Amino acid sequence: MFSKSYQLLPQRDSTAPRTPGLFVDSNSFTQRSYHKGLSFDYIPNVSENDFTDTSQGWLSWICNLVVVFLVYICTFITFPISGWFVLKTVPNYQRIVVFRLGRICPPKGPGIVLVLPLIDQWQKVDLRTRAFNIPPCQVTTQDGGMLSVGADIQFRIWNPVMSVVSVQDLNASTRMTAQNALTHSLVKKTVREIQTEKVKLGEYLRVDINEMTQPWGLEVDRVELTLGSLLKAPEEGPSGPLIMPPSVPGLEGLTGPIQQLAMHFLSHSGSSQPQQDSITFTDELSSVPQAIIPSSVEELLTGVQLVLSETLVCRVGACFQFDISSGDGQHHSYYVDLSQGSGAVGVGSLCREPDVTLSMSDSDLLAMFQGGLRPFAAYTSGRLKIQGDIKTAMKLEELIKLLKR
Repeated sequence: MFSKSYQLLPQRDSTAPRTPGLFVDSNSFTQRSYHKGLSFDYIPNVSENDFTDTSQGWLSWICNLVVVFLVYICTFITFPISGWFVLKTVPNYQRIVVFRLGRICPPKGPGIVLVLPLIDQWQKVDLRTRAFNIPPCQVTTQDGGMLSVGADIQFRIWNPVMSVVSVQDLNASTRMTAQNALTHSLVKKTVREIQTEKVKLGEYLRVDINEMTQPWGLEVDRVELTLGSLLKAPEEGPSGPLIMPPSVPGLEGLTGPIQQLAMHFLSHSGSSQPQQDSITFTDELSSVPQAIIPSSVEELLTGVQLVLSETLVCRVGACFQFDISSGDGQHHSYYVDLSQGSGAVGVGSLCREPDVTLSMSDSDLLAMFQGGLRPFAAYTSGRLKIQGDIKTAMKLEELIKLLKR
């Protein structure tokens, strides 16, 4: 009994011709693209607004017409009562997807829509823009670092029929697809690239997600990456040391203007001192002696007047308004016009609308122009308020450099 060796069961020959089943068209079965692996292969070409169902036979087509005709007659006979059940109001931002006797129909709406009882199954689809966020996840970058990265994504439905027939749970599928695309795209980047090219990576990620979600009738409008804390420092490569954000409490996960301001200062510091291995951030107020700070804002304006030139105006090309509050509760206004001529500085307000308005105390203003307080530290702590373009406000660094010299 045990002397016989086991023999493999006869395997199916993949090269042998296959025979279709009883209810399958032999011509469509032998086509090369018969099995596409998509959930909407056996429905009409709704992506091109073609709802003609060619798979329906003449007998099924006749039965369909008879049933629909009888339902229409019953609806019209009992119309005063059935009108409360068959008439639906659809707003402009919604569409109704109807399955009549199990077969898809063109989307209906907006306005008053007729839905037949017993044979119509319908579902409302919202076309407005939706948003969701991907929680921060750990991503191992190409240079060996580990970073916590999330994303905020906005999307909308452009084809209501495909969003219903192509995917069962649209929200869950979109979240999973976006998270997988985020992970697979960032593992090919370094920590430096993720921190400095956040907007460009978000645009690339939006294109990748759209390629996967287009068959679902969905389009991603905006992807914004949210950078968290650095969990593991990357290995130093030939491109030089990595410029890290300062370890300020509560800075992790900040987005928007604060993050743009941080990246501007950090990238500028990295280009001016490439020979350093790291950047040490200290408390500016405690590390700078008070002797170098002038006693009043008027003395500071006199020093600013001495460094004004046409070269500085060409580099900056903007005018700034300062709303300064003193310790006794008084408020003063100063301006620095670096938009024309050789520049101007004085007390009061400008004759035209300033490009940027900065609000702070007089002591913080003196410390910032003398190098005792960095604008980034003042902005993150709330001691400096900026109204206007952040990039334009950062051009004040050119003036501060001249004052330090």
